[in-house]
Amino acid sequence: MTVLTNKPSTVPAGTAPAARPQETPRSLGALIKAYVALTKPRIIELLLITTLPVMFLAARGLPDLWAAVATLVFGTLSAGSANALNCYIDRDIDAAMRRTRRRPLARHQVSPTGALIFGIVLGALATVGLGLSVNWLAGGLSLAAILFYVFVYSLLLKRRTSQNVVWGGIAGCMPVLIGWAGITGGLDWAPVVLFGVVFFWTPPHTWTLAMRYKEDYAAAEVPMLPVVATERRVVLESIAYTWATVLCSLLLWPVAGTTLLYPIVAAVLGAACLWEVHRLLARVNAGKTGVELRPMRFFHWSNAYLALLFLAVAIDSLLV
Repeated sequence: MTVLTNKPSTVPAGTAPAARPQETPRSLGALIKAYVALTKPRIIELLLITTLPVMFLAARGLPDLWAAVATLVFGTLSAGSANALNCYIDRDIDAAMRRTRRRPLARHQVSPTGALIFGIVLGALATVGLGLSVNWLAGGLSLAAILFYVFVYSLLLKRRTSQNVVWGGIAGCMPVLIGWAGITGGLDWAPVVLFGVVFFWTPPHTWTLAMRYKEDYAAAEVPMLPVVATERRVVLESIAYTWATVLCSLLLWPVAGTTLLYPIVAAVLGAACLWEVHRLLARVNAGKTGVELRPMRFFHWSNAYLALLFLAVAIDSLLV
């Protein structure tokens, strides 16, 4: 584990700056919108992209409608809970970064206490809802994901080590297991393989975004890898994790017994992603730095890669 060696952050986790005045929402609709924003809907969309196809794979076709809908609904509440609690903890960081300073707590549209209660209530509803309507394994996995994201990533790792997103990313892999458990009531090697895909995919995806907003993370004293390491090292590690992602994705073919469609799509998507990350290294070798590196190209490619790979999982399951 690589640890930041310069002085630690002088701002305790979850301490909000007092510089900005209260920005009270002008209507009930605006207040509701602010609370919804706490859940980070765009991140939830990405988690649902990995949850639904796994349910198709678990069912070897169309999953049970009630189980699928309940898993998605309460899974959404679970992810929203983790994100809202993360916003509560990171409100000082969010206020210091350009990318996040418009979030509700950074703008003081929602009180910290309100955000904390909101996150806890969502988590309780998600856990009990999954347990009662689907099964308690799915509910337990959901609770574990929330607790891991809040206590391990947000409170323990994020401000202390450049490997924060490597291990903290485990929480983002949990929807794969929850989706499988929601349909089968158990676990198997196939969801473990897809868990590995998301695990290896997360660091390069996040690091390239952090390269774009390096100054923001530095100002907030968050030791993301691009803040504490050279651009060349960040790209080389991103290449290693991208190779691991692609190789892990191909394991699903023999493990889950897919048709030939899945490995062909996985290989093509993987080759495209590897091409893009190696182009990033070529730009580093050519002396490009900062914006000229165009790290966001790979970031967007990685989003498309994950979405299309899991779409292939769902389609292949229907063919089987």
